[in-house]
Amino acid sequence: MDQQTTFFNNDAIVLGILMLSIAAIFYTASRKQGFWNKFYKVVPALLMCYLLPAIFNSLGIIDDSTSKLYHVASRYFLPASLVLMTLSIDLKAIKNLGPKALIMFFTGTIGIVIGGPIAILIISTFSPETVGGNGFDAIWRGLSTLAGSWIGGGANQAAMLEIFKYNPDKYGGMVLVDIIVANLWMAIILLGIGRKNQIDNWLKADTSAIESLKQKVIKFSDSVSKKPDLKDYMIMLGLAFGAVGLAHWGADFISGFLSSNFEVFNDKSSSLASFTSKFFWMITIATAVGVALSFTKAKNYEGAGASKLGSVFIYFLVATIGMKMDLGMVFENPGLILIGLIWMAIHAGLLILVAKLIKAPYFFLAVGSQANVGGAASAPVVASAFHPSLASVGVLLAVFGYVVGTYAALACTFLMETASKF
Repeated sequence: MDQQTTFFNNDAIVLGILMLSIAAIFYTASRKQGFWNKFYKVVPALLMCYLLPAIFNSLGIIDDSTSKLYHVASRYFLPASLVLMTLSIDLKAIKNLGPKALIMFFTGTIGIVIGGPIAILIISTFSPETVGGNGFDAIWRGLSTLAGSWIGGGANQAAMLEIFKYNPDKYGGMVLVDIIVANLWMAIILLGIGRKNQIDNWLKADTSAIESLKQKVIKFSDSVSKKPDLKDYMIMLGLAFGAVGLAHWGADFISGFLSSNFEVFNDKSSSLASFTSKFFWMITIATAVGVALSFTKAKNYEGAGASKLGSVFIYFLVATIGMKMDLGMVFENPGLILIGLIWMAIHAGLLILVAKLIKAPYFFLAVGSQANVGGAASAPVVASAFHPSLASVGVLLAVFGYVVGTYAALACTFLMETASKF
């Protein structure tokens, strides 16, 4: 969106709009009777925190491209929230969740790997020019960046662009597909959270391990519950943002050390290149700090509302993610958008099929998908929507996305190249 056509470009004003929107959503969601009560039984509050900024962005009221709020939310508030939400983590209970979480994650990965080539084959039957192109303009080269983004994130996406050298002048179209399709899918997942009980009943899922983890956290929180005072808030914020500072320092150091001392990490065609991502290390370190604090008396701050404070940051992050969505752009390049939609539908369909077969809860389906498609920025958001205590599960699965992302994206790209020749 052009800065000239955006009504508000001042981030202070945009921040005010986002926070007022979130406040309005929470206020209306608290209504126990009438229209709003019925509305939020269908549409979760978290989804509205995502959709309202998307509508504002689409109408030209605000514009993500002129705002730095997503950067602030993802680089500062996200790691802070992870620390606050993992203070009371129960690692044994997470282990007891069993193998279904990993099965659903890798199912999501396979869905992305096979979804790309299948989408190309389907589109080529009625619109071969959409999936054509020669040399560095070949569509399969551009789609390789989507495969990287949807299995790991930005670092893997950059690796695919470096390896397959897609025409940079046309790369913006792929970014557009990435934003539209990935965000639409996230919106659908959030919508499903409002009906998770019905979905779990249909899947015949055993949710006892998840409920056990949630109840352990709730029981612990109740046992240390206290009315927080100013000192408690200052200490919690000090722990959270102290960890954020440590995470950024550690991420800069580790990324720089690997790049400076090991040539293999500088090779963009290597899967190891993903480990030079500062964002990856920042999230990893912040989560590790939170887990370490859970073995100390700091975990008692859960009773003062540590996870609730973390949730404030998460909801703000969701609003800034929503800002990235421009609903009007869906119609700008329908051919490429259709490829992305078919691709994501295959990913979703495979997840639903496997979840049905192994009776996996909707939680594992949603988080397993977002750990692939959204990575560390959105997997904990979706996980915490089920319960704040589950945010760390999303982070742990997202780490797998970084590890397997380049290998899986390479496999997907080679299949898409083959499919484009039929």
